[in-house]
Amino acid sequence: MIDIREADPTSAALRPVVEAHFAHSEAAGPAESNHTMDAEALSGPDIRFWALFDDDEPLGCGALKALPDGTAEVKSVHILAKARGRGLARTMMNHLAECARADGISALVLETGAAHLAEYDAARKLYEALGYSYCGPIFGYHDDPNSAFMRLALEPRL
Repeated sequence: MIDIREADPTSAALRPVVEAHFAHSEAAGPAESNHTMDAEALSGPDIRFWALFDDDEPLGCGALKALPDGTAEVKSVHILAKARGRGLARTMMNHLAECARADGISALVLETGAAHLAEYDAARKLYEALGYSYCGPIFGYHDDPNSAFMRLALEPRL
């Protein structure tokens, strides 16, 4: 059974998931364009971190970083390679959007690899399917040919 719960990214059980995400990002594009956070950074005060479990086996993660403009940045969404193809990234993204809505966040924003970085094709397609649109650089970033920036306005649930 799939379960998503708030978790500590520095815990021994979740280190392999966070480290797999970090390794994937390091290999996927140039170092100067890599904005992936390590486990310690993901445990910071402005970050909420969740882990996705199948029974008690951690298979993925995702986080939200609160931004000063009332939006939140989606960070570190990753599903282990052995669990891909099951819609788990979509499940995590939907969970993050619902949590942000419940917290009164006006929009979710993210940075991912640009179109010429094939490693990020699936991620961009998922974000597009979820209603994200391309935008200029988000808070804390600058224009970068290796980055694509996206935004999803969040309407409160009635």
